[in-house]
Amino acid sequence: MSAAASALGLQAGARAVILHVDDVGMCHGANAAFLELFRSGAVDTGSVMVPCPWFPEIAAAARQDTALDLGVHLTLTSEWEGYRWRAISTSSRASGLVDDDGYLPRRCRMLRAHVVPEAAETEMRAQIDRALAAGIDATHLDTHMGAALLPELLAITLRLGREYRLPVLLPRDLGSYLERLDLGPVDPELYAAAIAELEAIGAPIVDHFRMTPGVPSGEAPAAYQTLLTTLPPGLTFFALHCNIAGDIEAIVPARAHWRTDEHRLFAGGQPQRWLQEQGIVRVGCRQLRDRYRSTSFG
Repeated sequence: MSAAASALGLQAGARAVILHVDDVGMCHGANAAFLELFRSGAVDTGSVMVPCPWFPEIAAAARQDTALDLGVHLTLTSEWEGYRWRAISTSSRASGLVDDDGYLPRRCRMLRAHVVPEAAETEMRAQIDRALAAGIDATHLDTHMGAALLPELLAITLRLGREYRLPVLLPRDLGSYLERLDLGPVDPELYAAAIAELEAIGAPIVDHFRMTPGVPSGEAPAAYQTLLTTLPPGLTFFALHCNIAGDIEAIVPARAHWRTDEHRLFAGGQPQRWLQEQGIVRVGCRQLRDRYRSTSFG
């Protein structure tokens, strides 16, 4: 059993999950979905995209509701066709963080081709500091599209986690995570060494990763039921992308239903019942952070 699962009091062979909403702050619909689902107990945590236009709205909500469990979704890419965001620390193309249109690069491989690691560190630090200054009691660090875990940036991201005493999403089962990303060629040994480094300092590490399946609407309930009821032993980070209807359809028309279907499903309570029936424990990132800071791990 992993140190994280053990410290949370899980028995050997027990299954636990973090129901996590990515992309909070990306648009109003993402904020509304997270707030509704978190307050109703349907999800456990989420993370904010600081450079995005609707970040101020979620920051204001966090100032008013200190129970919100929110991390920083380190954002170094801006992928949508007609809805973009910029780096908050620089406008210089020499940084590798600014594309020909003045926005963050669309894809991780585009970022990787030009990024200056020192500039990326400045940007990531600026995003964390802005979230904290805005009143968000950050509980963890994860990353949009995996960009902050590029081989050229991995050591920086881990260093920021140590400095701010925040857990960093880097699952022990690397395949379950890296296969969902498009980072280009990577050396798995680099990530294995990073996990060993996190273990050495007592940082909590999740065991597995799962994600929004992205299926046709009619297939969504069965797909989520399978993903949730077949979770392996240990602690799984389940990255959701919930959005209420109304704005996401204009941002990403062909795939908006992935997010709105997900919101409706979790708002309806079925996933919570499936987990309860299976005896799967739910965990929030604040629990992990607080145990980390109290040195309960390691």
